[in-house]
Amino acid sequence: MLEKPTLYVKLAGYVIFVLYSELRRALKTTWIQRQASWFGPVAPSSRTRNIVIVGASFAGNHVAHLLTTSLPPNSPYRVIVIEPNSHFQFTWVLPKLCVIKGHEHKAFIPYGGTVFNKPEGVLRWIQDRVTGVTKHGVTLEKSNEEVPYDILVIATGSGVEKGLPSRVNATDKLQGMQLMREMQIDIESAKTVVIVGGGAAGVEVATDAKALYPYKNIILVHSRKVVMHRFGSGLQKSALEGLERLGVEVILGERVVENRSKATVTLTSGRELECDLIVNCTGQKPSSEILANLSPSIISPNGHIKVKSTLQVADVQLPNVYACGDVANTNTPNPNARSAMRQAAVVADNILLVARGKDPRNEYANYWPDGVIKLTLGLDRSVTHLGDGVSELLFKSKETDEALMSAMCWARMGQKPFDDPYMKERNVGSGMVTR
Repeated sequence: MLEKPTLYVKLAGYVIFVLYSELRRALKTTWIQRQASWFGPVAPSSRTRNIVIVGASFAGNHVAHLLTTSLPPNSPYRVIVIEPNSHFQFTWVLPKLCVIKGHEHKAFIPYGGTVFNKPEGVLRWIQDRVTGVTKHGVTLEKSNEEVPYDILVIATGSGVEKGLPSRVNATDKLQGMQLMREMQIDIESAKTVVIVGGGAAGVEVATDAKALYPYKNIILVHSRKVVMHRFGSGLQKSALEGLERLGVEVILGERVVENRSKATVTLTSGRELECDLIVNCTGQKPSSEILANLSPSIISPNGHIKVKSTLQVADVQLPNVYACGDVANTNTPNPNARSAMRQAAVVADNILLVARGKDPRNEYANYWPDGVIKLTLGLDRSVTHLGDGVSELLFKSKETDEALMSAMCWARMGQKPFDDPYMKERNVGSGMVTR
């Protein structure tokens, strides 16, 4: 009887905690920036110690933001971010924008809105990929440069071998947009689409495709007995009802064991499905391979990097190496931007302690509200789920923005929504990018 009221009280407490933490951090940052204006920053040439951050999605970009705005003005440290992508990729909107047309540019947000070289010399941004890590430095793919580090942060996230609709698997915005357009056309052209995987991406692609093209045969195949199996029964029920309301055929407890051709897939039961298109929404894995040679023991069986509560990697020989975000083994029930950015804050705070000659002491703990998920169930509706493992809250809502929260993410990244100089420099027509 009291489970849901208790959940509301706990949620209110969490919101107060988050607001207090943000206010405290903002005041601290303001004080550091005031010091810099009073006494002047350290000369760039004297920043001789490197904090290298590998990856700049939600976790890595937030670590970089916190460090560049919080390092003392006389600090000898500088931040070096190594990121292969030309733009921040807002992966949450990818499933929807791989179905509907005209919004694909909104998933790619220019970097530089929240992380910049101020004071001068505090930041170096490198667009490249790290191919190897030693105890003292990282190796870059394109330049073959060896970048030394005093402190290393691994924030490489997770990846999918086959790419869209979960990950882009292209480093350039225009290339990524083209891949998304190709999937849009494939879905539009197909009469029967088989979608493999009943997590968030699979459910969203299936419901969007069926809502946009109601005459198509959309089939969702999931290996578990329920869709959205990592969440509470309330969300599982809402997701299944959303699929069935639109007329999506849902096949549960089955795996695709064979693709004999592009036109036929075989399930574990032996059932064969004739189709024009297969969309794979499975196979997401942590991108931890760059540490596998340096410290094989810290790579868990599922590919995550084992970490201490301070988010230092679980290797006593590597006290100056941290991991956060999807790649870290934090036992986060639903890894997402919220949990990644809270982990980023723990890492940044510990690095700031080390930069002042102190030991890292901030610890990361999972908070159940971080696991909130907003699941779209077609073009015009969604359900938001919150649960603490005992009870859950569901909030159903109507959706009016096809691009979901893209504009908000652009603003949070310090950018004017959908205004991208990168596109203007390449003479991309405004009609393509300003809808």
